Amino acid sequence: MKKENNVKLAEGKLGILIVGNGAVATTFMTGVLMARKGLAKPIGSMTQYDKVRVGHGEDKRYLHYGELVPLAKLDDIVFGCWDVYPQNAYQAAVYAEVLKREDIEPVRDELEQIVPMKAAFDKNFAKRLNGDNVKQCATRWEMVEQLREDICQFREQSRCSRIVVLWAASTEIYVPVNEQVHYQLADLEAAMKNDDREHIAPSMCYAYAALVEGCPFIMGAPNTTVDIPAMWQLAEVTKMPIAGKDFKTGQTLVKSGFAPIFGTRCLGLDGWFSTNILGNRDGLVLDEPENFRTKEVSKLSTLGTILKAEEQPDLYTDYYHKVRINYYPPRNDNKESWDNIDIFGWMNYPMQIKINFLCRDSILAAPVCLDLCLLSDLAARAGRYGTQRFLSFFLKSPMHDYTRGEEAVNHLYRQHTILKNALREMGGYEADEEIE
Repeated sequence: MKKENNVKLAEGKLGILIVGNGAVATTFMTGVLMARKGLAKPIGSMTQYDKVRVGHGEDKRYLHYGELVPLAKLDDIVFGCWDVYPQNAYQAAVYAEVLKREDIEPVRDELEQIVPMKAAFDKNFAKRLNGDNVKQCATRWEMVEQLREDICQFREQSRCSRIVVLWAASTEIYVPVNEQVHYQLADLEAAMKNDDREHIAPSMCYAYAALVEGCPFIMGAPNTTVDIPAMWQLAEVTKMPIAGKDFKTGQTLVKSGFAPIFGTRCLGLDGWFSTNILGNRDGLVLDEPENFRTKEVSKLSTLGTILKAEEQPDLYTDYYHKVRINYYPPRNDNKESWDNIDIFGWMNYPMQIKINFLCRDSILAAPVCLDLCLLSDLAARAGRYGTQRFLSFFLKSPMHDYTRGEEAVNHLYRQHTILKNALREMGGYEADEEIE
């Protein structure tokens, strides 16, 4: 039975401010602009295609997300961005070489109006990038203040009633969680004011500015950024949703959907070797070992929460898990991944599975960006704040409270159930699927 819900309607314009104006961002923006002209289909977007069952028996119905909860319409989206390079979104989309010219030209005028603001950037966190469209900031706190001013100006100029900030920029170098800096909000703020450039990444300044300005923040890279207790506290104080980390697009999507087959079928695992070749800006940045380390931690986290030695010691003790990413410029955005999986079955007889996924990185990421933005905006209007675990379906390394021993849910089908239950609740229905 449907109950009353307190979700505010999606009235007015929704601003989506994207950190980064590269392949993912421009593919996302171009696709939305083309779709609302009726010139393309938003294929891959759960918010535009997926359905959720509500009710049972004679009352059972299957509703699109937009029929169940009040989502913002594509027509109501206004884009803005920051980037270290000054080229507008049209120029950046052409340069990215993800989309054909005929899929960009119909929205050229709109894309040309999206000119990136100067980025909050520290080359030490992405040594392979050399852009000059960069803010001059004496301290990390000044970086925060300039970003807050950007958000306020964008809100005023675009006349948006709500804004979501999405990180679609490069992976930063790995920043380990430091209890003296990252556990308490006061310590984080003090470190920003003291210009602690070791422990405060530029992405943390974006997240802080967004939350203080009343904007949900989504971390689409494996950066530490909002995956620290101090940011959880800030999200509680500001009553804003946060989500992260790292868009789940290609190889990890396959892994989180394929690994449950072994667990469900009680087949053993000896090893899983994953490698990728990628040639776009993301691949260039990840060619730096310190940046790859951040991605490696994210990609390695998937299997451990799906295939657990403590639950099935005969099957999942001491399996070997290796991940590699190789920069290969000729491939550009057309990423290719290989997985070699060594499994064993009846009487310990060995078997192998090999997966070769020739995917398009930005084509897979664009609908994920749309879904995360629309659902984060929905969560804010529903009064949901802090870490949005129901968005783990879209993320490689879902956020969780590691300070209390909480474990991330990486099992794709359990993540889908969590997502559907959250939508049911926000739509005024019971969360009626159990997660075992």
